[in-house]
Amino acid sequence: MTTGHLTAALELPVGLDTGPAATAASRLPGGWHLTTPGPPDDCPLVAVSYTDAEPTVTAHGSTVRMSLPRDAARSVTLAYATYTALERARQQRQMLTLHANAVITPSGRGLLLLGSKGAGKTNVTLALGERGWTHAGDDLVVLAESESTLLILPGKRTAAVRPENPQLWQAPKPVVDLAPFLSVPVPLAGAVRLTVHPVVSQPVMMPAAPFSVNEKLRLHEALARYISGLPTPLSGTTGAPYGPVWPLDSTPLASWRTHLITQLEHHPYFYLCAPDPQTAADLITREYA
Repeated sequence: MTTGHLTAALELPVGLDTGPAATAASRLPGGWHLTTPGPPDDCPLVAVSYTDAEPTVTAHGSTVRMSLPRDAARSVTLAYATYTALERARQQRQMLTLHANAVITPSGRGLLLLGSKGAGKTNVTLALGERGWTHAGDDLVVLAESESTLLILPGKRTAAVRPENPQLWQAPKPVVDLAPFLSVPVPLAGAVRLTVHPVVSQPVMMPAAPFSVNEKLRLHEALARYISGLPTPLSGTTGAPYGPVWPLDSTPLASWRTHLITQLEHHPYFYLCAPDPQTAADLITREYA
């Protein structure tokens, strides 16, 4: 299996149909697909089995074993769960999954767009795309480090677009393919934490470094989100939206993520407040054109 810019061995129950999982390929960084021939001997292993009791995850060395309800294993949950099971292996290779958007400037530099759910990340990303920027991920981005250089790797290739009419906030969000889309890693130029809301009377984009304690805590939470498994309930997409914290983390990886925060603080890092996505995109373009 290849997903999240990582190839791993995948051990499944006999006869399990992976078709539903494969439909998640466009919704995960690096896709999700089975590969032939098999992976090299030194790759990580994700072993999946069925359970009629509570789902579980255990980790030992480079092997993650998970027991899933049959309905969950036979659904798209298999893709999300196995993706998250490989987060430790990604971080051991100095890559991590980040809840953020990413775009590439016309000059080829990567920009992270951070913010809580509903902060406007997707609409600002689309507004920058209209200005000639290249997409690099919506909601899921892979941040990497190579020889002390931070890199943006291709993230999720689709976006669920929030309706502009606030009265339609409960309506299903249409999914669009992002194009043009990043195909190779690019150096990180900086990051912007967004707040886009019509009550903002005066748009502003201000430096956020040196980081406050709150900003460091937000980044610690964001960088550790996927290794903790919190976004991926093992009970399946139709089950309760919670689950056990996965035992994937380690002290060395936590130390590396702390180092990443220091690295981010040494890059241009801004807070941006704007009343609408177009105004936010104008401010970002002015800074990074």
